[in-house]
Amino acid sequence: MNLDFFRQHIPTRNGYGDALVQIGVRNKNIVVLCADLTESIRVEKFREKFPERFVEVGVAEQNLVTIASGLAAVGKIPFASSYAMFCPGRCWEQIRTTICYNNQNVKIIGAHAGVSVGPDGATHQALEDIAIVRCIPNIIVIVPADYEQTKKATKAIAKHKGPAYLRLTREKTEQMTTIKTPFEIGKAQIWKDGKDIAFIAAGPVIHQCLTAAEMLEKKNIKAMVINSHTIKPLDEKTILAAAKKCKRIITVEEAQIIGGLGSAVTEFLSEAYPTKIKRIGVRDLFGESGDPDELLMKFGFSTKHIFDEAIKLMK
Repeated sequence: MNLDFFRQHIPTRNGYGDALVQIGVRNKNIVVLCADLTESIRVEKFREKFPERFVEVGVAEQNLVTIASGLAAVGKIPFASSYAMFCPGRCWEQIRTTICYNNQNVKIIGAHAGVSVGPDGATHQALEDIAIVRCIPNIIVIVPADYEQTKKATKAIAKHKGPAYLRLTREKTEQMTTIKTPFEIGKAQIWKDGKDIAFIAAGPVIHQCLTAAEMLEKKNIKAMVINSHTIKPLDEKTILAAAKKCKRIITVEEAQIIGGLGSAVTEFLSEAYPTKIKRIGVRDLFGESGDPDELLMKFGFSTKHIFDEAIKLMK
């Protein structure tokens, strides 16, 4: 991965909104539901182009996903969209029983996830969403790295038969992929090869891993960087190969370390190939209000913190 790619800064939620319009043109079964957050989640373009396929339910997330399940039962492909704090946060039981138990073809979109939501604070910073969704049978979990990858992920889950959860962020983040960058559900991507230590990350925080890897290069430490955009199903083959080659793993996710990507990797490797692992994430804390960049630094997502943890693990 060439760091020259890091020029544009676009929110991942924009990629979702733009992709929805594109797939909506090609597939008339695509319908979008929203819980009174049309512009925040970037579904206003779909509403304007396809008003007959847009459903505004208001601040009623349990209704949001239940209606979506009903639409899926009659052949539609519903995208139920809200803030991640409220969907899946407020409607977990409906997602579990109405959608996943029946294996309905519903796509759950949780935006504004992570501490980088900023000033909205703990009540709106979804940090537990990956954990509570990952444990439900039948559903896949995807956390795209940037705008372009979010477009590809949105199109991919539209074709996927079954429940899916797509996690989005609010702030503008680095554009690291291009139109030509491949995307496949369940297939992690090695963005930088290495032999001494491997970073496994999901979401925009992979940018900090790439820059930390560049810093490690100056210390003659060759770091591998893996974009594990699909947390469920986990790409066990790629992760196992990285563990065998590098012997040291650091997972990075803008979420609680309990039940997230780090847990998934640790659970797998503890049985398949016990490896030295450090998990970087929110450590059993609530978020707080603040500037997004300052919050990322406070909660341990800065390049320097990731670099320092890698140095410690190398000892």
